[in-house]
Amino acid sequence: MKLSQMSWITFKENPTDAEIASHQLMIRAGLIHKAGAGIYNLLPLGLKVVRNVEKIVREELDKIGCQELLMTVITPGELWQKSGRWDAYGDDMLKMKDKGNRDLCVSPTNEEAVTSIFQKNIKSYKNLPVTYYQINTKFRDEIRPRFGLMRGREFIMKDAYSFHLSWECLDKTYEKIKQAYINIFERMGLKYVVVDADAGAMASSEQKTHEFQVVADSGEDLIVHSENMAANIEKAVTFRKNLNFLKNTNKVEEVATPGKRTIDEVSAFLAAEKYNLLKSMIYFVFKNEETFPVMVCLLGDDELNEVQLKAFYSADRVVLATDEDIKKLGLVRGFIGPYQSAVSEILFDNQVELEASYIAGANKHDTHLKNFVPSRDLSTVKKSHVRLAKVGDVDAKEKEISITRGIEVGHIFQLGDRYTKSMEVKIPGEKGALETPIMGCYGIGVTRLAAAVIEQSHDEKGIVWPESLAPFKYHMVVIGKDQEFILKAFELYEELLKNGISILLDDRDLGPGFKFKDADLLGCPFQIVAGERDFKETGKIKIITRKTGEVVELAMNEVIKAVK
Repeated sequence: MKLSQMSWITFKENPTDAEIASHQLMIRAGLIHKAGAGIYNLLPLGLKVVRNVEKIVREELDKIGCQELLMTVITPGELWQKSGRWDAYGDDMLKMKDKGNRDLCVSPTNEEAVTSIFQKNIKSYKNLPVTYYQINTKFRDEIRPRFGLMRGREFIMKDAYSFHLSWECLDKTYEKIKQAYINIFERMGLKYVVVDADAGAMASSEQKTHEFQVVADSGEDLIVHSENMAANIEKAVTFRKNLNFLKNTNKVEEVATPGKRTIDEVSAFLAAEKYNLLKSMIYFVFKNEETFPVMVCLLGDDELNEVQLKAFYSADRVVLATDEDIKKLGLVRGFIGPYQSAVSEILFDNQVELEASYIAGANKHDTHLKNFVPSRDLSTVKKSHVRLAKVGDVDAKEKEISITRGIEVGHIFQLGDRYTKSMEVKIPGEKGALETPIMGCYGIGVTRLAAAVIEQSHDEKGIVWPESLAPFKYHMVVIGKDQEFILKAFELYEELLKNGISILLDDRDLGPGFKFKDADLLGCPFQIVAGERDFKETGKIKIITRKTGEVVELAMNEVIKAVK
């Protein structure tokens, strides 16, 4: 491809709304164009990168027998109504009506659609297992889209769905696809971590689910890992060490704490370690048709993991109580505690040693309690791990953890029968009886992956593409005015094309400074620099490795052999 024939524009300055490197560089390098909030057009060079991502994904999934199809972007609302998600999915789904007043939506995901396809096309256990996948456009109407392709409203996604009649069969397919994902990210040259994840609204917490996280400082997710474990912070179970709990057997005693509401204030006022205080919070648990308040008690310097609280109660959602809610419950914000509380449902984090004594809120204004011992002073006690992991924690084998940032680029789930059951899907099993299939779901953010690669692979000059994803492997820059030399350089370019070399030729009538800056900004793995002055002095041209800056000088007739 010749740049003189392309409508390629680059920019010197970062866009004002671009906060992270991938967003800045994809705009500046002319890969994407902003159409609206969270909506981006893929320009020719950006599309080439995305197509390279798709190619790797297809090759690895096709190897393990997955079947590609293409589902509609617009999905009938009746499918979502049948599964029960039409109202439950929330405001992220863009809904509309057609001229016949039928409900439609722009697909944010396709569990319902693929289950309908399965129901109409698979009639026997002999056709199982089957895994369908597609690479298609999705739309989720996020309130605050940001970071360009990293978190847009419209995006390209690979989503796959498998169907089985046994958990053993699902486990085998799940592990095959997990390995295919590993192969995909290895081929892209990514530094990534496979982590245990929370299933969220997609599946039961008992079923397998893993995230594939690209390690990057700009990532929105936190990854907890040690030599023994790796998990999303929402799923991580870690433990504190070197805590010196008080073992006071004195009776509960009220102590005045005027105006001291926060853990920091009470800890300083009473000269106590923060972990010898209890942090008590009120949450409302929404489960099926029931709603009830829960008092959650943590060590004073810990934070609550709402995902784990929700999982403990198998809740639809959990919501922090407002000031008004707390008043209605007869409690006082800043002085909430479990002793003689109006809230009967009390949950302690596992790190709270129930036989130790604590300072806790007295449920009275300007008053706390000393010498509160949960096992002694409460009739019933519930415990679960509901704290967020933090630096300084250890894993179950007492190895220290680290916390790094990551970008979620893939997520795989075991869905069970959530959709097949609600949509009344049954097929004859091996013994002839009708059975409800179970499903797995496997996603990869295709456009997000393109951006995530840049987050890991860029420098002060621009993008540094891995060979597998680059829009072109070679970026050829011709510098000179002598027509005989330029003709030789162009002949070399034509020979490279004939030999199947992926190459972009900068033949524009611009100075060398502009050409070199654009070449570094675009970031193709190798630059072929045909400079008239160097050629006349040495008879050679240069091949520069973009990542390392390594330079190799070759005669023109040696270039084709070298690059092949």
